[in-house]
Amino acid sequence: MSAAASAIAPPSKKPRTTADDSIPVPEFTQLDYVNLTSHSDAFGVDPIPISWGHPDPAVRGPVICTVRHSSQRNAIGAHSGSYCIYTGLAVAAGKLNPDYVPNLKLTSPVFNIGPHKSWSDPKKISSIDPFGHLVTEVFGGYLDKGFDIRPTIAVTKAHIDLPETREAVAKGRLVPDGKILMPSGQSVVSKAAIEPVWYLPEIARRFGCTETTLRQSIFRMTNGMYPEVRQDSIFFSTQSFSFIFLCRNSLYSITMTDSSLRVPTSRFFFLPLVV
Repeated sequence: MSAAASAIAPPSKKPRTTADDSIPVPEFTQLDYVNLTSHSDAFGVDPIPISWGHPDPAVRGPVICTVRHSSQRNAIGAHSGSYCIYTGLAVAAGKLNPDYVPNLKLTSPVFNIGPHKSWSDPKKISSIDPFGHLVTEVFGGYLDKGFDIRPTIAVTKAHIDLPETREAVAKGRLVPDGKILMPSGQSVVSKAAIEPVWYLPEIARRFGCTETTLRQSIFRMTNGMYPEVRQDSIFFSTQSFSFIFLCRNSLYSITMTDSSLRVPTSRFFFLPLVV
């Protein structure tokens, strides 16, 4: 074999090995090797199984869309949507180690959400991962073994300063309570940043088309950017994050479903909360 041929030869694939706890052993991709999408083996050959809609996260399985486990990846696209290009720029500039894995120890939600029955209904969950904020909790076994799994929902506290609220306080239409609404007009809220995770079979049903038609349309209209769209069912779209602001302290009754995320013209909106 010539030197040129050996330079482009795909890395040999190892058979999957599984430990006694049923969590597979991670296979790490050589990040200095680029596998062309024109190769017949370009896509994950042994993806981690996903049972979308199962109430048990151990059975549902983690969504893996990182670059470190190409043969076990089970989702299309990349984390951070269109911003993933800046990760590529940082690596190219030598400012970021391509093997870098973030420390997720401090990413647990600051308040509890769910679980709810809607999380196990594929017809109610199609554009978000309901376990996306609980990666360290429900997929800790995978993380301990070395899998690079990223959260897709970040839940935290925040302060919002809206001119309309300040005006309402100044004119007496709103009375600050010192807990949620401050005398300055600032609002103390809880915030969730949500990365879109599409379940293509349900997306197709909602748009009244076949799954094949949806896959072909995405493939064509993105100029072939996502060849894997022809086989995988989980899709990280290139749209930006959505942000939900919750204006109550009692948050245990939130039912997180993507039916609340129907505001295509804005990434910032408030979610009404029933307690």
